[in-house]
Formats: sequence, structure tokens, C-alpha cells
Amino acid sequence: MGRRRKRRTHVKTDEAAAAKVPKSFVIKSGVVGRSLSLLVKDVRKTMEPNTALRLRERKGNKLKDFLHVAGQLSVTHLLIFSKTSAGINLRIGRIPRGPTLTFRVNSYALTPDVLALQSRPKSPGTEFNSAPLVVLNNFGGDAKHVKLMATMFQNLFPPIQVQTMKLADARRVILFNLNSETGEIEFRHYCIRVKVTGVSKSVKTIIQTDVPDLRRYDDISDYILRGAFASESDVEDNGEATVTLPQKYIGKGNRQAEQRAIRLVEMGPRMQMSLLKIQAGMCDGEVLYHSLVQKTPAEIKEQDQRRKKSEAERARRRAEQEKNVAKKQAAKGAAEGEDVDEKSDSDDYSLEDEELEEEEEDDMHEDQS
Repeated sequence: MGRRRKRRTHVKTDEAAAAKVPKSFVIKSGVVGRSLSLLVKDVRKTMEPNTALRLRERKGNKLKDFLHVAGQLSVTHLLIFSKTSAGINLRIGRIPRGPTLTFRVNSYALTPDVLALQSRPKSPGTEFNSAPLVVLNNFGGDAKHVKLMATMFQNLFPPIQVQTMKLADARRVILFNLNSETGEIEFRHYCIRVKVTGVSKSVKTIIQTDVPDLRRYDDISDYILRGAFASESDVEDNGEATVTLPQKYIGKGNRQAEQRAIRLVEMGPRMQMSLLKIQAGMCDGEVLYHSLVQKTPAEIKEQDQRRKKSEAERARRRAEQEKNVAKKQAAKGAAEGEDVDEKSDSDDYSLEDEELEEEEEDDMHEDQS
């Protein structure tokens, strides 16, 4: 029997690149109710595959428990949903040192509610095997809090490498739209669909699916020619939505260099939220921005002085700690050196004792002789 040769067909994962991929925990804090718990699950689904989908929270869990586990699992972001008497809050924090952005969720719609509005909703398949693309709209300007929001939203998901990216991995889109007038942020989740363009529904059915039911027709030409009497909405001739596929894409007939129409189908959930405040640390620390509290120039100057004083105090304590550590290490090294010297001295004494015993034994033998 011949020896089987192994031919590895899978692509080896780059551990260095995998370590840089953002990972997240999506959790709820406190008593939130059934509806908000479902929203937490929907948001976890949108963050796939780089999130803990089956994460379960317990009543006794504290924030430090999740932060401790996050460090071991290389988790970079933490999304916390909570409910108070004022409303629903969403905190997005960078692990381990922040910053933390707190949003007020004004309204939301769950995934089943979004799919119920569609005439022909499609069940998701393999779209969640790859990370979504992030689209930020109207996040320009010089405002620091807007720039920080844009950076936080972008860093929640892996960056796009245009040179090495596969077109088949672009399956979903997450949209963050900022309303410049109200300051409200709209969160939407879409699935990318590729459709045949420039043909009627009859021809499209034959191209994209299996052979349709033709029992009602005498000839296949009757089925195809009925598209000539179709309405304008049945024919896709919108040139703006037509693209040429640079690579092979998911689906039947979506080969390279083919003309296809790109459509976005909403998957849910939806959220309307507003930025409430920004903290320097992980769910704590100095408040860098607050939408409801405006500080005077004198208060801002005092805040800067406190921050500089705190940084100087932290640097002083760090230097003092390093000095104490070096002092302890030097003392430990000196103690180990003394132990070695004492051990060598004891070895010399033992040798001298053995020599004396040998001399006494020789003298005794001479006397007996």
C-alpha cells in the first residue's frame, strides 16, 4: 500500500495579524428587561465573528471581572448596555485604559421588527463569517468629540486591506450616520446583495436560480417573452448601481468582470443615539466632554492644571517605585553573595577537619606498630 501524501489546502493564519484584530464584549449591566436583552444579542450578532457570541452575564459579575477576562482573551473593546430612570445608555470603552464614550439610546428596533417590514425577508446564511465594512457619514469637521467618535467606531472593526482583501469577504455593511443639526447618530446594519442587471425578472430567475416551474407554458419562449410586458420596476437599468466585479463573488454566475447591480438589504437592528459624555479612563476618570454641562474657560484651565498635577504625581510615584524595586534587587543580590561566601568557608573548614582526622588515624597506626 502506497504512502499517502498530505497536501495542505488551508491558508495558514498569521498570528501577528490575528493579534491586531479588534475583539469585543457586548454585555448588559443591571436589570434591563427582556427587550433590551434582545437588543444586546442583536448587537453581538452584528459584531461577529470577533466577539463572544455566547457570553453570559451573572448578577454577581462586576466590571473588573470582565476586564480581567478581557486581558487574557486579547479583547480590545467593551460595549455595556444599561437602563436607568432617565433612559437607556450605551458605553463603549477601549480596554484597558479607555477612553469611554457614553451614549443615550433614544430609540431602537430589533432584528425581527426590521425583517417584518420587508416583503420578502431572507434568512442570513454565511454573512457573519466575515467582519462587516464600516461606513461613517458626516463625521468630518474640527470638533474633537466628533473625531474621537469616528476613531472609536472605526477601531471597533478590523481595518480594510485593499491590496489583500477578498471581494467575497465583503458581505455586510454597518453605517454610522451623524445628523449635524441634532447631533443624533443613526446605526444601521445591511447585507450586500449582488443582482443581475439589465434583464427582466424572468431571465434573472433563470440565471440566478434553478429552472423555474414551466408547466403553465407551452414553450420557454413564452416565459421569457412575458418580460417584455413587465413594468419598469421589473427591469434593473439603473446605471449608477451597476459595477464590474473585479473578483469572483458569492452567488451563482457572479464571475469576474461581470456586470452586476449592488443592493443593500437591511438586516437590523437599528439604533438612534446621542453622545452624552466622554471619560478619559475605562468607565471612570476625568470627563473630557459632556453634552449637558458646558464649562467656562476658567474651569477648563483649572481642569488642565489638575490633570498636569496628577500626571506629575503619577510620574513621581512611578520613579519612586522603580527606585525601591532596584534597591530591593540590589539588597537581594548582596544577600545571595554573602550566602555563597559562607558556604565556601564552611567547605574549607570541613576539609581541614577531614585532614586532621586522617593525621590522627596515621599516628594511631604507627603507635600500634
